[in-house]
Amino acid sequence: MDLTELRKDIDAIDRELVGLLEKRLDVAAAVAAYKKAHGLPVHDPAREAEKLSAVRDLCRPATAGAIGGVFESVIAACRGYEDVLMEAEHE
Repeated sequence: MDLTELRKDIDAIDRELVGLLEKRLDVAAAVAAYKKAHGLPVHDPAREAEKLSAVRDLCRPATAGAIGGVFESVIAACRGYEDVLMEAEHE
C-alpha cells in the first residue's frame, strides 16, 4: 500500500470519527439539559476519571496513552459544550 492509499484510509476514518463525535455531542446536549433540570454541575471529576480508565482498558497497551489523551480532549470538549449550552439557557 502506498502513502496515497494510506492517507485515503485516514480520511475515511476521520469522516467516521466526525460523525461519532457529533453523536457524542448530541448526547452531551441531552446530558446538559438533564443536569440543568436536576441542578447538577457540569463537571463530574469522578465520572471523568472512571470513563478515562474504562477507555484505556479497551485499548492495546501500546495505544492506551495516545487514545487516553484523545479521550481527555474529547471529554473536555464535551464538558465545554455542556457549559455553553447551560449558559445559553440563562440568557
